[in-house]
Amino acid sequence: MKKEKKTISGFSKLSKMGKIKWLVENFFKDPENVMRELISYWHDDEAQQRVLDGFSENTISNYYLPYGVAPNFLINGKAYCVPMVIEESSVVAAASSGAKFWMARGGFHASVLSTKKVGQVHFSWEGEVAKLTRVFSELKTTLLKDAAHLTANMEKRGGGVLDILLVDMTQLEEGYYQLKVTFETCDSMGANFINSVLEEFGRTLTRFVATHPIFAESERAVSIIMAILSNYNPECLVRVKVECPVEDLGNFPNGMNAQLFAEKFHKAVRIAHLDPHRAVTHNKGIFNGMDAVVLATANDFRAIEACGHAFAAKDGQYHSLSYCSIEKGRLKFWLDLPLSVGTVGGLTKLHPIAKRSLELLGNPDAKELMMIIASVGLAQNFSALKSLITTGIQKGHMKMHLLNILNHLGASEKEMHEAVAYFKSKGVSFTAVRGFLNWLRNKKRKKEGEGVQSSVF
Repeated sequence: MKKEKKTISGFSKLSKMGKIKWLVENFFKDPENVMRELISYWHDDEAQQRVLDGFSENTISNYYLPYGVAPNFLINGKAYCVPMVIEESSVVAAASSGAKFWMARGGFHASVLSTKKVGQVHFSWEGEVAKLTRVFSELKTTLLKDAAHLTANMEKRGGGVLDILLVDMTQLEEGYYQLKVTFETCDSMGANFINSVLEEFGRTLTRFVATHPIFAESERAVSIIMAILSNYNPECLVRVKVECPVEDLGNFPNGMNAQLFAEKFHKAVRIAHLDPHRAVTHNKGIFNGMDAVVLATANDFRAIEACGHAFAAKDGQYHSLSYCSIEKGRLKFWLDLPLSVGTVGGLTKLHPIAKRSLELLGNPDAKELMMIIASVGLAQNFSALKSLITTGIQKGHMKMHLLNILNHLGASEKEMHEAVAYFKSKGVSFTAVRGFLNWLRNKKRKKEGEGVQSSVF
């Protein structure tokens, strides 16, 4: 038996096939079949596959996720069919349901409140801060001049560096300061632009302090700890809302009228502001919808989630990102969220499906995409709360769970149709579904057997 070797030196230097060969021989019981399976997910177009391989390191195959669409989104009077990439059952259905519900009640009303992004140069310095403050205006001029070769193109598009602040953090950490820089990056997400400018600022700061006559010899050494964008951008803010008279909400399952629905809905949102345990699940539902659109457009869902969760805790306690009020007979439901996305550069133009996603949305600029993504988050949140306070969340979830179980058990289309009808009023579990399929298949075999017997005689 071949001895396993589960560590390796120089793995990144192996060819793609070399990487796969080493993996399957050392980590899988059936290497030949696993190799065939991994290769089967490669793109048929070799050029396109090279593009996909270039997105990451040590790539050996492609990982597929469902690409769906949610129609009927009416946002600021414009109709959208929104692309969504997600594997969780019922998310696209819930977003579509929320969109359809509010389409008949005026749709979503969205606006971008601000698009500022933040970057920081973190540095250590043992000097007299009053001196640095005194010459800071001169330093800012020098910083912008030295980085002009990096900012020129962005400035032509209407963006660039908006402001530079000196932040004294010595009350928390001895000798610790920041340059806090705000940026406008227009339709690009701007990560590479921001980081390049910040690193240039770090070099300029070091030179400036080392050579300026105001500083004593003992004050000339600046240690740049790091220069990096922040994914917390509370001033890159979008707002989306829906509202209508309570009486226009209609009636709901289990005999619930519009007034009772509105009161329970308002209370459900209020609970998510009071209880962090509920708030986390509540906000996770918002990101179910938003992440799916972010992925479909090749934006950074990890940065967006990190920023959103920090924003949810900005007051010292984690709480709901959405809000609800009932005033003068009208229900208003809205979401304020920092959201940093791009529609040019990066993967938005390289990923083949991301390009189609943006085309499907009418090739929006970054602000319009922010409003679309936030609207999907609010629709998702509405549908989840609507289910929770009426039929319960499991009804929709278990319908999709049933289909997953049926696929797992290799059910035919006819068997799926019969199973959906059978479990409409029954509890769904893996054992119950397997038992139903066995009964269905035994019934079919028995019937076919009787047919054979009758034909013999």
